Amino acid sequence: MSEPTDTVFSRIIAGEIPCLKLYEDELVLCFLDVGPLSRGHLLVIPKEARAFLHELSDESAAAIGRVLPRICRALQEVTGASAYNVLQNNGSMAHQEVMHVHFHVIPKYEDGTGLGIVWSSQVLEDGEALAERFTEAMHEG
Repeated sequence: MSEPTDTVFSRIIAGEIPCLKLYEDELVLCFLDVGPLSRGHLLVIPKEARAFLHELSDESAAAIGRVLPRICRALQEVTGASAYNVLQNNGSMAHQEVMHVHFHVIPKYEDGTGLGIVWSSQVLEDGEALAERFTEAMHEG
């Protein structure tokens, strides 16, 4: 398990770096992104220091899951955006820059501001075998 020791997010949680806080409870912190893709772009982070989503405790994951819909509703109300992306990256190959679990909530506006995505679909080749192995792994872990 990887444990980030000194990331910008751990320093924000510790109060060493200021943030524009939008929500906080004992397990979760939400604040505005200082380099937003669009107006209202925010970050939702667990206070538990883990680099990757699969390393997060069930308690922290559930806490994020409970507040994320409320955060999205408030964001829509405040910004007027009718669309948004929720993005969570794991590992540098997946474009993760801060090695602390975090979710981006990025409003998408009519003028095109927000997250741009190029989706390159492929053919599902070994779907049945993959599904069987996945189901086995879920029962093991």
